[in-house]
Amino acid sequence: KTADFSEKSFVVPIKNFVNESYCRDISGKVRSHQKIKREKGEFIGAFAPYGYCKDPENKNCLVIDSYAADIVRKIFSWKIDGFSLGAIAEKLNVRHVQSPKEYKKANGENYNSGFHSSDTPKWSAVQIKRILTNEVYIGNMVQGKQERISYKVKQRLDKPESEWVKVENTHPAIIRQNDFDVVQKLLQYDGRASKTSDSANFFSGFVFCGDCKTPMIRRVNQYKGKKKAFYICQTKNKGGDCTRHSISEEVLKRIVLKEIQAYTALFVDYQMIMEELCEMQVSYDQVIGYDTQISKLQEEYNRYYSLKASLDDDLKEGLISKEEFDDFRESYGRKCEELEQMIENQKKLVKQMFEGGVSATVQLEDWKKSLEIKELDRTLLALTVDKIYIYENKQIKIHIRYQDMIEKMKVIRRFYAEHRTECRKEVG
Repeated sequence: KTADFSEKSFVVPIKNFVNESYCRDISGKVRSHQKIKREKGEFIGAFAPYGYCKDPENKNCLVIDSYAADIVRKIFSWKIDGFSLGAIAEKLNVRHVQSPKEYKKANGENYNSGFHSSDTPKWSAVQIKRILTNEVYIGNMVQGKQERISYKVKQRLDKPESEWVKVENTHPAIIRQNDFDVVQKLLQYDGRASKTSDSANFFSGFVFCGDCKTPMIRRVNQYKGKKKAFYICQTKNKGGDCTRHSISEEVLKRIVLKEIQAYTALFVDYQMIMEELCEMQVSYDQVIGYDTQISKLQEEYNRYYSLKASLDDDLKEGLISKEEFDDFRESYGRKCEELEQMIENQKKLVKQMFEGGVSATVQLEDWKKSLEIKELDRTLLALTVDKIYIYENKQIKIHIRYQDMIEKMKVIRRFYAEHRTECRKEVG
């Protein structure tokens, strides 16, 4: 008996060690395999995101679920229209739209979100925000947001966004990039709905004080039965050191619509110029050589590159110490990398415009709607305007979206004006 006990006391720890090593090895291999799949843009989740389903022919690919995708489009559209997250959830609940959990179970999936809920799960503001911020809806696969502590513990920990695995254009998009970007901007300010409405105020998230840069707030005056809405500086309203910067909502709507219509006409004009340049067989390289912005960036790059190259001589001549040499070298190198990237981005934009025209970046059809309407609506505002600054002297600065592209259009127009006769002769 003593011998049996001694043998067991010797064998059991060895078996435990072997089993432990085997489990650890298997866990490592599984994680490595999953990492490879994520980096290839293959979907490895147990359940497809709401709006998608797994491709029957390849479970690592996502295909659009037409019914759920339509709900996702409505959610994005309502947010652009100004509805709060809670109001969107309520709209879906009132219409008896099944929540993601309900919908998956109704389709035979043994889905459990991990959140405790009622027998009939309802839509919530948290679910709405999760959908509105998920890049999966623009065709990007984002995975690896969490990881298990170890193969022994099922608990998961959130990973920093810098460690997420994102692969672009892995599956069909439900939402356009343009609309997704607009919604992300609105969520930064996420103007709260007023007490009498489920929607945010018309200019909420767009209008800012030109001096203190804080969002302006909406006020309504009633005189002889008529209501008049206007915006004032939030800092002044709270007793801070600024002025009112007051402006009527109706006046601001008219001014902004007129500005959007002017830019729309500009975009249409540039689209025609781009088409004619393509007929003339003008390459984007010719225009890049004519771009003063790129030229200035290149000059700045050359200057920093020369400064970096001269550091060796400065060190040899004793003009700088070894410590200063290392600091300057790192600083100039970083600046060169930044400028190189900026130049590349500028060239890429011009190339993109030549390959796909203005509409490749600007949703031109959305802008064209402004030419047909007489009153600005919030959807058009969100699709076209970035920010509006109101100054005390009644000056208004409207930052239209695609400012980089607008600057490139000016370059292209100058090139076209100076070279069209020459180009036409060459084509002829």
